[in-house]
Amino acid sequence: FIGMAVSAFEGSMFAFVFDWTPALDSDLVPPPHGVIFALFMMSCMCGASASTLLASRTRPTTRLVFAFVASFVSFVIAAVAVRLGPESHLKLSLLAFMVFEFCVGVYFPSIGVLKSDAVPEHVRGTMYNIYRVPLNAIVVALLLGDLSMAIGFVLNAVLMLVALWSIIAVNRVVIPALPLTPLPKHRPQETCD
Repeated sequence: FIGMAVSAFEGSMFAFVFDWTPALDSDLVPPPHGVIFALFMMSCMCGASASTLLASRTRPTTRLVFAFVASFVSFVIAAVAVRLGPESHLKLSLLAFMVFEFCVGVYFPSIGVLKSDAVPEHVRGTMYNIYRVPLNAIVVALLLGDLSMAIGFVLNAVLMLVALWSIIAVNRVVIPALPLTPLPKHRPQETCD
């Protein structure tokens, strides 16, 4: 189930990398791609910081459920905005994309903890490579499918539902036995004087 969640979320994320630029294209206002990319990176960092702040109070699966639901909503909003006409809905599309990037920031630390808890160290490299096979198939299918942008965002939303279902299954089947582990407290180093 973890592999399905990884493939669905990361496949959607890689497809998004190719779709955000044309989705924000405008004849009226040329988009400042550098500023937009900086906003995306800021949103991602805020998500990672939020994940770190919540780590001692919530399980990784709980944070992932939030991230997948919010990502689903952001892709539905993006699909609707593109369908209605990107010229009049650029701000809505940008906001949806920033929410998704926030979710990307929540995703990586959360899935990292979950994978390290669930995948034994001696097979970790092999398992992570196996996760990449369906991920790459998803990306190739989305990119070579000659789909409209709205349909692409709808398929990304469907992938978020697959990831959500997978994490809920992990939460119900595998994770209840794992304790909630708080982060270690920072201790100042002692100096020898």
